[in-house]
Amino acid sequence: MSSVDIGKIYSNDYADFLVTFCSDVSILEQYETGSVNVINYFYAVVHLPVSIMTENVISTMGYASIPSLFGLISQTSLEASGIPAIRNNPNLNLRGRGVLIGFVDTGIDYTNPVFQYNDKTTRIASIWDQTVIPENSSETVPYGTVYSREQINEALQAEDPYRIVPSRDEIGHGTMIAGIAAGGEDFENGFSGVAPESELVIVKLKPAKPYLKNFFRIPEEAVAYQETDIIYGIQYLMDYAALRDQPIVMCIAVDTAQYAHDGRGTTSNWLSFHSTRPRLGILIAVGNEGIARRHFGGFITEESGYETVELNVGPNESGFSMELWGAVPNTFFIDITSPSGEYIPIIRLRLDETREFSFIFEPTIIHVDSQLVESQSGDQLILLRFTRPSQGRWKFNVYSKGIFPINFNIWLPMGNFIGPDTFFIKSDPNTTLLSLSCAVNLISVTAYNTADNSLYINAGRGFTRVNIVKPEIAAPGVDILGPSLNQGFVRVTGTSAAVAHAAGAAALMFEWGIVKGNYPEMSTENLKVFMIRGAKRKSDLVYPNNEWGYGILDVFNIFRSLIV
Repeated sequence: MSSVDIGKIYSNDYADFLVTFCSDVSILEQYETGSVNVINYFYAVVHLPVSIMTENVISTMGYASIPSLFGLISQTSLEASGIPAIRNNPNLNLRGRGVLIGFVDTGIDYTNPVFQYNDKTTRIASIWDQTVIPENSSETVPYGTVYSREQINEALQAEDPYRIVPSRDEIGHGTMIAGIAAGGEDFENGFSGVAPESELVIVKLKPAKPYLKNFFRIPEEAVAYQETDIIYGIQYLMDYAALRDQPIVMCIAVDTAQYAHDGRGTTSNWLSFHSTRPRLGILIAVGNEGIARRHFGGFITEESGYETVELNVGPNESGFSMELWGAVPNTFFIDITSPSGEYIPIIRLRLDETREFSFIFEPTIIHVDSQLVESQSGDQLILLRFTRPSQGRWKFNVYSKGIFPINFNIWLPMGNFIGPDTFFIKSDPNTTLLSLSCAVNLISVTAYNTADNSLYINAGRGFTRVNIVKPEIAAPGVDILGPSLNQGFVRVTGTSAAVAHAAGAAALMFEWGIVKGNYPEMSTENLKVFMIRGAKRKSDLVYPNNEWGYGILDVFNIFRSLIV
């Protein structure tokens, strides 16, 4: 990574743009007025004055250059996945030894005993806290501060640990998923992580800059992270594992509803590229948008020529964005009717264009961006950004020309990026998995309830917009015991808990395959195949399906088929 003006990384006066350059430095030379920081062979971040972030910046810079905003996916199980059976089998005895598990999230409560060995030393190999402004420049990270195992151990011995290592998880999400995946055994409370002897590598993400939240109309108080910081964090995990020459499993429990939900986004493409990399496993949660009513699946016939989309906007909604994605070779147009009946005729947008619309009887302003050929997916994007949207029912007629019948999809933001009372009247619960979990070659994990083997009702559902099978596997994710910030335990539910469980199981498989030499070149793709082959399946379902993928995670069944 190249050096950069750290002040611009943290400053709200500078906007961050994601540039794909694939080692062609001539692409970066056009940004000579800004600061350029190379993340890896594929991507760089360019820091330019925030004044460039006008309402029409997508028309000039392209949608893919604007970092997407990611949110947290979630705010009995071991037996269901066959974990005790492989621990107690003397020929296996797998506990994650020699395997790193990496997290890019809200940080970790490193003082919690579940992340320590019996001698009270830490099992955390490294923490990169992006929020702690460094006193001196670092050769390993472009910003933030890295804390080593030795520094964490020193802090644990101190009367005030945070004077030595001032990295805290103020939210608890990162602590929770790290504990479920790799927390140590606490017999008194009946708790154990899936891989209790794995080491942890932690990246604490810095919050998204206000200008970016404002651009996408995300509430100021919402917890959000920039795509650029997430890519930096994932790259750090890969670099750290390579430096240590250890296998690593990445547990990703942050995602976004932005982008095309087809596995062809910037970060999705990059991670899929690494899916065949030996000694690297990447798992991601599908999200909890299944019944949130934030997806509309459209269908236009030649006879009708259009489809009407009705959107209920709830009270006290200050603003939000909405993305319409349509597949080539078709082109799409929209008209708009406000709750009071004001009508904006068909909007015919050119190749790359931003237009602003206001109303006489409504305080609402809508900016409509068109990307006729969006750079990553190749498909058409129409992005609507609402300011002061009026409460009530909005109507959009979506028109198209091309090859009939024609499909299109519209997504609203995830989680608390939008109010709970803003939703599509005729929503579609399918294709509600979040965008990064659509990445073609990653392992996408949904959640189920081990008490009755039912799917978690809020879990996002597949398949992807281009009909790729997602999710692949279901893991325990309802009423799961995990560590809390007060060094106690709390019951949690959601696909974050499920992906943490599956990541711990992946660490056990890496221990068997890589550390013990039974399958030294195991990769994400190999892990996926093993998990699919060993999955438990219900006799009354057809697999793969858009809710369960290929079935329920069963690690013991994987080894039963492998070990003779």
